[in-house]
Amino acid sequence: MTEKDPANRTALIEMAMGFLRGKVLCAAVRLGIADALEDGPKHLGDLAASTASTPDSLYRLLRALGGIGILEEVGPRRFALTDLGDALRKNAPNTVRASIVFWADLIADFWTYLPECVRADGNPSASAVMEREGVKSRWSMEPEAVDMFHNVFAEPTADDMAAFAGAYDFSRCKVVADLGGAGGGLLCAILSANRDARGVLVDRKEAVDGAASRISAAGFADRCDLVVGDLLEEVPSGADVYVLKSVLHGYGDDDARRILENCRTAMAARSRLLVIDAVLPARIDRPNPTVERMLLSDINMLAVTGGRERSETEWDTLLSSAGFERSGIVPVPGSDSSLIEAAPRG
Repeated sequence: MTEKDPANRTALIEMAMGFLRGKVLCAAVRLGIADALEDGPKHLGDLAASTASTPDSLYRLLRALGGIGILEEVGPRRFALTDLGDALRKNAPNTVRASIVFWADLIADFWTYLPECVRADGNPSASAVMEREGVKSRWSMEPEAVDMFHNVFAEPTADDMAAFAGAYDFSRCKVVADLGGAGGGLLCAILSANRDARGVLVDRKEAVDGAASRISAAGFADRCDLVVGDLLEEVPSGADVYVLKSVLHGYGDDDARRILENCRTAMAARSRLLVIDAVLPARIDRPNPTVERMLLSDINMLAVTGGRERSETEWDTLLSSAGFERSGIVPVPGSDSSLIEAAPRG
């Protein structure tokens, strides 16, 4: 029996250790290290005092952060933020602080129960498994969990969303409804590129409140209506195009169909639906970084929300079941998502 390539063992172990960087970043955010360095370099002693940390343990963490490019040791036990690390500050422009805690702590906790999610009937999320087993999740114990969720999905700016706005011809649209529009980045990008259009953003109250300031700052307050609503209950009528970006993948087929049916009820015959989500290949026959990200997102939906990413066939089946006929799929440049256009059937 020949020995297998030892490089395979190394590759697998490195995959298993992939979480380490995320945990180091999360610890830095939880301790407020980047915020403590906001005004410039500081000595270990000052950082230990401002973060209520033990100096020796903190030094070890600071060295690790230096090793991944977040900090720089500019003198003996004296540290400064790098350009990369600056986005960990709470007050940094386009901060990713909420995303780091969200992914590396709150969401990572759910992934511990992935085997149970796979084994159990009914496609339960990890939170359902944990509740059944009497285990408290990190999410349930985090007082800022809901705020973090909305902050994470409010982070993308209009510039970040420009490719999505440019992937479809909105020029014929008088009213564009962004359903589950989060921080308003996508709607701002669409309105910026289409000066005669009006926008409607629909989301939960926390998201709408957060989007209001961005939409106002972008100068679109007089061209945009903000609607607090639950897509599972109702979708407002009157739009030419209804956009669902990164919404339906968070739901299983039954609830996703319910949202689509609400869209169908609200739409006129001339209205169009744009679903922006991943479209999985029908067959996985080789490693591919883009496809890997989509597949890991699918597993994230399995563990966290009970939702799923879908293939072209699965999208067609879901849309048809809610009274739609797909008219096209357009990959969005620089993104793992595609734009799926559908029209009301009949």
